[in-house]
Amino acid sequence: MTANELLLKLESTPGRGREAALARDFINTFGDASGAGLFSGPGRTELGGNHTDHQHGHVLCGSVDMDILACAAPNGTNTVRVLSAGYPAIELDLSDLTPKEAQRGTSAALIRGVAEGIKKRGFALRGFDACAVSAVLSGSGLSSSAAYEVLMGNIFNEFYCGGALTPVDIAKIGQYAENVHFGKPCGLMDQMGSSVGGAVAIDFADPANPVVEAIHYDFAASGHALCIIDTASDHADLTGDYAAITGEMGAVAAHFGQKWLRDVPEADFMAAVPALREKCGDRAVLRAMHFYDDDRRAIEEAEALKKGDFEAFLRLVNASGRSSESLLQNIWSVSHPAAQAVNLAIALSRRLLRGRGAVRVHGGGFAGTVQAFVPEELVPAFKSGIEAVFGPGRCHILHIRPVGGCKIDSWLESPDGLSMP
Repeated sequence: MTANELLLKLESTPGRGREAALARDFINTFGDASGAGLFSGPGRTELGGNHTDHQHGHVLCGSVDMDILACAAPNGTNTVRVLSAGYPAIELDLSDLTPKEAQRGTSAALIRGVAEGIKKRGFALRGFDACAVSAVLSGSGLSSSAAYEVLMGNIFNEFYCGGALTPVDIAKIGQYAENVHFGKPCGLMDQMGSSVGGAVAIDFADPANPVVEAIHYDFAASGHALCIIDTASDHADLTGDYAAITGEMGAVAAHFGQKWLRDVPEADFMAAVPALREKCGDRAVLRAMHFYDDDRRAIEEAEALKKGDFEAFLRLVNASGRSSESLLQNIWSVSHPAAQAVNLAIALSRRLLRGRGAVRVHGGGFAGTVQAFVPEELVPAFKSGIEAVFGPGRCHILHIRPVGGCKIDSWLESPDGLSMP
């Protein structure tokens, strides 16, 4: 359909003001193009397995209903043009897809990397125009970069790949873009969580070919809301804290001649604890203990959801949170001991939950966000209690979204017109 036709559909569908405004922006910027579509790349949340992926372990993640939305159309040229609300316009010539040092850390690098990753799979790409707007919180641990990669992958897939790329393909391409072009050595969890949709269990024994299982559970029927608490704490200067986790876990693995803890039997590790204390230090031993426990918990969490046992899932989430606090030790930075916003948010959440629900550090830790599962009847008091301390708008009520990255305007053809994510 043309961009004007898409706009008319959106304007006649209740509750689609955000999408209609984006279509209007596209028309005002690029004109009434043919073949226009609406695309979504959701943020993701880590549900289980805190700092287990980089040791080739198990994780549980899920896509959320905060997304990056784009209205896009083929433009008949060899140039991608993207205008994202609040950011400078991007123009990218597809004739040169080699990584550019000057673009590392930019959205242009992500587009270039996604395009190169798709081209490496044998597809001939052309350009498109797009207007985009993001609802994914920056610095929230919801992975806005993965959402952007998945969004761009779905646009290219729709226009030039005939839909041949699977969600797993798009996730792998997004990881390639982030590693090689953007310059961030991330694992694959973020992209999988965004691309596949719903809850996703991932086994990273072979990171090049992870085992991915969609977990079918209706979180909306759990009686709990998913809350992300933004502590407004600064991620700056925390690179050393993050690196110390992988470095110390790696040092324990190296004692056994391995690179990853996944390849060290837990019994062998426990037998060697006296020697490891001397060689690697107590904190490294504790962090390795966390890996084994949380790796096992991620599997158990997925099994609990598959059985529909949400109470068991909550118990495991709470246990994971306690392990991150006491063993992994990623809720405050030793370089800034007076700044303990994450620790405070967890302690406050437990008081507000009164023994119910669950709470844990969200994502990498040390600063940023906390995740809580809150019984629905406690949500108003929980939200007001959190925001009384951290400020208005700091407690976000999210939902696990059943659909990952996708083209969504065709969903307007559904009988109620309300099925879009």
